[in-house]
Amino acid sequence: MGMFDNILKKLGIDRGEEEAPPPPPAPKETSAEAAAAEKAERAARLERYRPKKKMSEVDVVSKLEKMAEENPEDLNWKTSIVDLLKLLDLDSSYEARVELAEELGCPVEYMDDSAQMNMWLHKTVLELIAENGGNIPPELLD
Repeated sequence: MGMFDNILKKLGIDRGEEEAPPPPPAPKETSAEAAAAEKAERAARLERYRPKKKMSEVDVVSKLEKMAEENPEDLNWKTSIVDLLKLLDLDSSYEARVELAEELGCPVEYMDDSAQMNMWLHKTVLELIAENGGNIPPELLD
């Protein structure tokens, strides 16, 4: 089970009996020609997390807001991937975020800049939660 599957599980989202995606290959530094192949590989990795059937909606926002109220830390899950992972009681370390970024196919050029990687991760995780039945408001997906 990948890290993203753990996020969905913590939110009570069941992807059904779909086979868990295999771990992605490590990102590689490449030439311009191979960069296009890398982009296609990233898109394929993300596609594995897109639902193949209609999902029933889960009130993710209410769950996360309730968890945030009960958490002693002041966590802003709406803007921070670190806070979102902490709120879900998942590893939010840099290493864990790199693993999640690789799993979801983060562009190589973001991997060397933790701020860019984190912003990409947060947006992508929220988008995939929404696609898997979570009620993420449109303003958080922009």
